[in-house]
Amino acid sequence: MYLLGLAILLSLLKLAEIGPVASWSWWYIIGVYASAAVWWAWADASGYTKRKAVERMDQRKQQRIQRQKEAMQPGKKR
Repeated sequence: MYLLGLAILLSLLKLAEIGPVASWSWWYIIGVYASAAVWWAWADASGYTKRKAVERMDQRKQQRIQRQKEAMQPGKKR
């Protein structure tokens, strides 16, 4: 996601002709887009994306369980 953001930022700088990016060839910027595409292809093929999604779900589940345990303790105010 960071590579895509960088590529978009570089594209905008190139179009607006701001800074040193204005003198760069478009091939450098296209290369950043290609790098983002390669990263996504690798992440999906290797299972990295799914693994991270499962980790986030597990973390939310543990937080929910902890909140429920704290809510069940008698005499404790929120």
